[in-house]
Amino acid sequence: MSIVQNFQMMALYNQRINQQLLAVCQALPKALLDKPTDSFFATITSYWNHLLFGDLILLGRLASNNLASLSSDSLASFPTPVSPKDTYFKHIEELSSVRAKLDELLIEFCQGLSEQECGKVIHYTTTEGDTVTKVASDVIQHLFNHQTHHRGQLTCVLSQFGADYGCMDLPVIVPEGSGLIDT
Repeated sequence: MSIVQNFQMMALYNQRINQQLLAVCQALPKALLDKPTDSFFATITSYWNHLLFGDLILLGRLASNNLASLSSDSLASFPTPVSPKDTYFKHIEELSSVRAKLDELLIEFCQGLSEQECGKVIHYTTTEGDTVTKVASDVIQHLFNHQTHHRGQLTCVLSQFGADYGCMDLPVIVPEGSGLIDT
């Protein structure tokens, strides 16, 4: 398995698990979506907004380094990320539509990646104003790790609120695995 195939598999996982979890959240009463979670983010909707922020900020950093034909134009129709506490949407239905488009863009990005681009050294500025130099694959890996980390927190909250979100195992969500993904 190549690193590109791994990223393609993770992009599919991301899309499918977001669809699964958003379906669960859309079935919840609005009062539960806005109920204080007493966790890292204030509400279930806040978790979803932060997941959007993380993907948008990281994809923007990758786009600014001209990877896999991802450009700032690719991100022009999405909210502009400023802070980890950004709130783009107050309603899960609106967020869900944008989330689906962003997940599709992430799949397209990973399908367009080359092994050489994954090894490229890139530069970007953090939200705190620091200049960072990283290998592109490290930033892409962080994008997927960030999603997984916060979805783990979200599912803990969903569980505490009594919601059944189903199986989240990678081999179940992406049964075709990375070796069977058409590149």
